[in-house]
Amino acid sequence: QVQLVESGGGLMQAGGSLRLSCAASGRTFSSYTMGWFRQAPGKEREFVATISQGGGYTNYADSVKGRFTISRDNAKNTVYLQMNSLKSEDTAVYYCAATWLAPTVLEGKYAYWGQGTQVTVSS
Repeated sequence: QVQLVESGGGLMQAGGSLRLSCAASGRTFSSYTMGWFRQAPGKEREFVATISQGGGYTNYADSVKGRFTISRDNAKNTVYLQMNSLKSEDTAVYYCAATWLAPTVLEGKYAYWGQGTQVTVSS
């Protein structure tokens, strides 16, 4: 089992940047595919990005491609989401998640979730 704790959220103006971090407990972090999801007010949670166990494969939602970058540091048990060129529509609670499976966009395939961190982008 793994416990996930997100940090780095906050209030940012449109066009700015934020970096989210997700720290994982346990000694098997490198065995997990990691993902970021987000949920905007009144909307369902949606996929943002995923990264393979070793970091060699990444995948992004079309809405963030070219602006967001997911990365991980297995020595630090941490996954990151660098968010650049932020837009008001990026406002959401951002969640990190872990799965034993191969990288996937499917929320239901992720077994472990953090509590979320709020990102608010003002226009």
